[in-house]
Amino acid sequence: MLKNEEVEGKRSQTLPRRRRFGGSGDPETNRQQRRAAASGGCTMADGKHFVDKHRVQLIQRVSNIAPILDELQDKEVIDQEQYDKIRALPTSQDRMRELYSGPLKASAACKDIFYESLLANEKFLVEDLSKK
Repeated sequence: MLKNEEVEGKRSQTLPRRRRFGGSGDPETNRQQRRAAASGGCTMADGKHFVDKHRVQLIQRVSNIAPILDELQDKEVIDQEQYDKIRALPTSQDRMRELYSGPLKASAACKDIFYESLLANEKFLVEDLSKK
């Protein structure tokens, strides 16, 4: 019977190098993955921002919208008028659609702040969508 260290050593010797480290072998894909990691994971490997790529699922599945709106207002992504307008909407789906139709169109920085708030308030949803 082999010890764990011996098994790991044999396994790493038999796998191609790019598989061991999770790289695709394609320099452009690897560059995009490094860029995504450097930006905190907001940009996906295909170059799209996380909140753009998962727009439909986020609209349908985000339920804890109140603290997200609070953070967006606190970080000046939305002002008091937008905050009140969004809070007055009847469903979380309507609130998310309103966010996408206005403040999230402004800039990548706004999307980054929204993404960070999603991580803090909808961690399991973000993790689930990141696997897709």
